[in-house]
Amino acid sequence: MKFRVTSKSPEGEETKRVIDAPSRFAVYEQVEKEGGVVVSVQEGSGTLLPAWTQITIGTGVKTDEKITFTKNLAAMIAAGLTLTRALSVIERQTKNKALKKIVMDLEEEVKKGSSFHEALARHRKVFSDLFIAMSKAGEESGTLADALAVVARQMDKANTLQKKVKGAMIYPAIILVAIIVIGILMMIFVVPTLSNTFKELNVELPTATKVIIGASDFMAANAILVFVMLVVFITGFIFFLKSKIGGRITLFLALRVPVIGELVRETMSARAARAMSSLLSSGVEMLSALSIAAEVVGDNSFGKVIKEAEERVRKGETLSVSFTDHAKLYPVFVGDMIAVGEETGKVADMLGQVAQYYENDVEERTKDLSTIIEPILMLFIGSAVGVFAMAMITPIYSLSDKI
Repeated sequence: MKFRVTSKSPEGEETKRVIDAPSRFAVYEQVEKEGGVVVSVQEGSGTLLPAWTQITIGTGVKTDEKITFTKNLAAMIAAGLTLTRALSVIERQTKNKALKKIVMDLEEEVKKGSSFHEALARHRKVFSDLFIAMSKAGEESGTLADALAVVARQMDKANTLQKKVKGAMIYPAIILVAIIVIGILMMIFVVPTLSNTFKELNVELPTATKVIIGASDFMAANAILVFVMLVVFITGFIFFLKSKIGGRITLFLALRVPVIGELVRETMSARAARAMSSLLSSGVEMLSALSIAAEVVGDNSFGKVIKEAEERVRKGETLSVSFTDHAKLYPVFVGDMIAVGEETGKVADMLGQVAQYYENDVEERTKDLSTIIEPILMLFIGSAVGVFAMAMITPIYSLSDKI
């Protein structure tokens, strides 16, 4: 397997190259043996494409299905079944064809003598680095069932948190789409009728009315083109949001919006804390845990803080310092709790409490989010309707004055 690797030498010089290794962890080990530090790792050896083209494609396996797979596997191993036997049972029970193929491959690789985490590494698009690292730690310590149970809980909580946030945004998204569609339909079918009346009566039209009528004439003459353009715009917008550069721009803007910005900070803090807590409690050493947690959080400003923390910990500094220095991203509470964990030797437990606190807080905030957004939407809708109404009613008033 080939990886595109960006590494940094002890002198601070960055180098980009392709490394042939069995897994991402082997890449980290090779670079560390050479005395360097991994900055980024990407699977594949092809030419790097622009950021806007790097969009995640679906794997055919839903997150809920991965959670069920992990829970069942942990339960079977804890009950005394061998790993191959447990995988065989899950393979027969699985209805998803994509997941069934993956489980069959895992079973075959383990039967050939591969370790479970090495088999998982063959399917990195489905199983995250966190999943693989914790499985590796569980195998090495003889507590694979416990490690998988922790992974399942981590995935479940992260998925629940993500659903809560997405669910809170569905209502305003539906309202906005409905407004756009209704607006276009009015421009195509309603405005032309009024426009013809104004033309027949030879009424002097205000600038706002002329603009609306001009847009209406274009839409009425190119109705199919307008709807095609709308579909293309929505599709392109979704792809843009899923791209790296789109995600960064969205995050940058979201952090500066009242209420939403705080929700983003807490969501990211919960994700980072949950990932680090799960890894550390499973026996993964600190530097590896930070490296994997950075990838879990993503290639954004929050992930860069964790990467910075990894470098500072490697130099002998405490973990809490990096988070305390970036209080604009991670709340002060995160750094303080990590500092307490370092003093008591319970960093994993403190991180777990941080994750739990912010997960609960985000859940409460998302319940109220629709209530907060609703009046803003009403103001937006009222303003749009008001402008439209004034633009179309003003000529009628001028006509009545002449009469």
